[in-house]
Order: sequence, then C-alpha cells, then structure tokens
Amino acid sequence: MKPRARKYRTRPPKRAAPDAVGSGDAGSAGTTTGKGKTPAGKAIAEIRKEGLTGRQLRMARRLAQKHGLSPASDYDAVRLLRERNIDPFGRASLLDLVVPEHADQQDEDNIQLPQIAPQPGSNLLSTEPGNAEVRARQILEIQRDIARRRRRRQLGLFLRLLIFVFLPTAAAGYYFNFIATPMYSTHSEFVIQKAEGPSIGGAGGLFAGTQFATSQDSITVQGYLQSRDAMLRLDHEHGFKAHFSQEGIDPLQALPADATNEEAYKLYKKRVKIGFDPTEGTLKMEVSAADPEVSAAFSRALISYAEEQVDTLSKRLREDQMKGALENYEDAQAALRKAQQRLIELQESSRVISGEVEVGLLTSRISALEMELTNSELALRELLSNPRPNPAKVNPLERRISFLREKIANYRRQLTGGTEQERSIASRSSEIELARAELEMRNLMLQSALEQMENARIEANKQVRYLAVSVHPVPPDEPSYPRKFENTILVFLIFSGIYLMVSLTISILREQVSS
Repeated sequence: MKPRARKYRTRPPKRAAPDAVGSGDAGSAGTTTGKGKTPAGKAIAEIRKEGLTGRQLRMARRLAQKHGLSPASDYDAVRLLRERNIDPFGRASLLDLVVPEHADQQDEDNIQLPQIAPQPGSNLLSTEPGNAEVRARQILEIQRDIARRRRRRQLGLFLRLLIFVFLPTAAAGYYFNFIATPMYSTHSEFVIQKAEGPSIGGAGGLFAGTQFATSQDSITVQGYLQSRDAMLRLDHEHGFKAHFSQEGIDPLQALPADATNEEAYKLYKKRVKIGFDPTEGTLKMEVSAADPEVSAAFSRALISYAEEQVDTLSKRLREDQMKGALENYEDAQAALRKAQQRLIELQESSRVISGEVEVGLLTSRISALEMELTNSELALRELLSNPRPNPAKVNPLERRISFLREKIANYRRQLTGGTEQERSIASRSSEIELARAELEMRNLMLQSALEQMENARIEANKQVRYLAVSVHPVPPDEPSYPRKFENTILVFLIFSGIYLMVSLTISILREQVSS
C-alpha cells in the first residue's frame, strides 16, 4: 500500500492592531530616542524605506517566530532574519511556513500576528514616510504604465487596421472609381413553349400538362448557352476574344492577346450569366461588354443559338417518334403484298379460285349422280324381278349403273384423295384458306400500323418547341459595372472578417502556448 500523504495547511494570519505596522515599530530592540540611532535602528529605517507591504511583514514575523527569534516588530523580524542570512520572502522560506495538519492548535491560538512587543518609552512616531505614501506612489506608477501600454496597444491596433483593412479598402475603392473599365450589361428574357395538343375532356385533362411544362428543355438550353461550344461559336462569329483583348480595358478585366480558350471561357462565365426561374419557366440572361452595342449583339446571337438548339431538340424527337411508326407501316405493307401474291399463286397453280366453291360443285355433282344411280338400281331390280327379263334392257342399265359408280368414286377421290399428278381439292382449298386468312391478318396489321403512324404524327406535333422572347435585348445607355460603392463596402467587409479571424486565431494560440 502507498503511504498516506500528509496534509499541510498554512496558519491563518491574525489581523494586527492599528499600530502593528505603524510608527510604533520605532521602539524596536536596539533603538534609542536620543540624537543618534543604534545600528539596529538604522537597519530598521532602511527596511522601512523598502516599502514592504503588510502581508510581507506578517510573513516575515511568522518566519522569525518559526526560527525561534523574538522580534520587537515586523521590521525587526526582517532585520533578524537577514542577519541570519535567511531571505524572508524567498520561496524556500515560504515553504517553511507550511505546517502539518496535526500541529498543536494551542500554539496557533496563542500566536497573534502581526503584533508588536510593547516597550515603554520607546514607542514614538517615526519621521519616515509611511506605507500609504509608498503604496500610492507604486499605484501611480502602475497606472501610468498601464496607460502607456494601453496607448501602445491602441496605436498597434490602429496600425494593423490601417495596413490590413483600410489600405486594401482604399486601393479597391480607387480601382473601382478611377481604373476599372465600365461594363454595359444587356438583359433579356425568353421562355420555351410547346405546341398545344387537342383538348382532353374529363379527368385526363388535369394530367395533360400545360404548354409551359418544358423545364427539362429550359435546363438543357441553359447548359448549352453556358458551355464552351457556345463561347467558341460566339468568338468565331462575333469576336468575343477580340473585344475583351482590345486596348482601353483595364488589366484585371482584359484578356491577353494570346489568351487560351480556357482563359476566355472563364471570362465568358463571368460576362454571360443565365438563370432559370422554375416557378415561371423563364430563362433570364445578362450579357456584359465594354460597349453597349456589342453587349446587345452578343445577347441576340446567344438567343439565336438557343432557338437553333430548341429546334434541334424537337426535330430529333419528332424524327425518332415518326421513324419507328413509318418502319412498322412499311413492313406491314410489304407483308400484305407478299400474302396477296401467295394467294394468287396458289389459286393459279391449283386452278381453284375458292375451295368452298369447288367443294360445293363436286358435292352437288356427287349428289346428282347418286340420285341417278339410285333410280337406275331401282329400275334394274324391277326388270330383274320378271321371270324372263329382257336382256336388251338389263344390259344397258347395268352398264349405266357401273359408269355412275365409277364417276361418283372419281369425284370422291377428287375431294379427299389425290394422285401423283394432282392434289386433292381439300388440300388445295385448305392452302387457299390459310393464305386468305394470312392476307386478312396482314390487312389488319396494316390498318394498325397506319393508326400508330397517325398517333405518332400527332404526338410529334405535340413535341414541337418554340422559343418566345419576352424581353428583347436593348443596348443600355449607362454602365452597370463596376458597382463602386457596393464593391468597396464588400472589400471592406471581407478584409475586416479576415483580420478578425486571424487576430482571434493568434490570440487563442498565444493563450494556449502561455498556459
């Protein structure tokens, strides 16, 4: 187990009597009241001139008592300690005043600090200046030193503000008022609309949208006008680089004579500002240039680029929608022609126009022949029922019956059977019916493709976009930039904020380092 640390505490000083540190100390040991003074009295006088505080004198008195000395006064305690080569105000001496917590409480109660041992006849008033005068002089010096430091700090603060805030603000104000080239800005507004489709009744009209529901197209046009492609085209057709590289434009706003496309594009983004208002669906554009006419020309050129972009987008969309419908219609027409050609070929090769008609004809023939065969058989039976039938009548009738049976069998073979040279009527009529059904199906598909093409044409007409200019670009008669007062105030606020942040950071770092 670790040994328990002993707790120490300092003895609380007792409040001294009013004459404890006063002139009554003149009656200390070794002092006289005559014409001269003893060496002890001279030493005490010198100690008085040091201007020691009451707290220091009480500490010296306690330290002297701790070393077994019996001083007559607090100043005498300082003298006695110094005679023994003990610094009454040193750190080691102060540590000696700390006593254990279990020290004798009775000794502590008996000691009254600071106190003066009364010496009759020697407690006379001192002619030396008192502690109040010394303290007043010290306080005055401290106040003067504080005032000097405050003036130095105020002067340093003013110089720092002058260097880091006011001078940059003055330089920026001078630039904006006397050096910066005035820029003229042209404002314009335009909106992208779509063609109105046929009115839809009922609840469907609530979800059909309006002609201003073209936010995606507006964002696309905005992105194109802010792209490098639009900048390069504007430079090729209207000399964007040449305008901002001409003489008379201040160096901070001018382009170098051999400026790259990247440098020109950075300037283009500063001089051409385009915003989209989703609530109204309006594109707002501001173009700045050193000449008002050039600014208006740039604005009109960019609007024409936007119109071409809108036409390109709608044209491509219409072509894509119509392309699929036209391809389906052409395929349906080709399939219908092919089905018609196949039906004609089957009819020509089988010499059958309609299978139903041919079957009907053969069936009627077979029915007629069977009826005639039945009559012939009945007549033959009637002749054969005689005991002596007439051969001249029986033989022709039998031949007729045989011929009828052969003819009926031949017709039946034509219906269901076939020969190597010719197929049956049933198979040929089945092929013709299949070809006819395919032809009807192809005809229905052609009608469906035609309806799809018509619907695609209607939808394509709905996808037509128009760019309507609501605010036309007009050349301004006064420069819009630079905004002298606003820009100067902005520079002042920026440098003030930077100075405040840096000063706070430095003060925090100093506090952390010193702690």
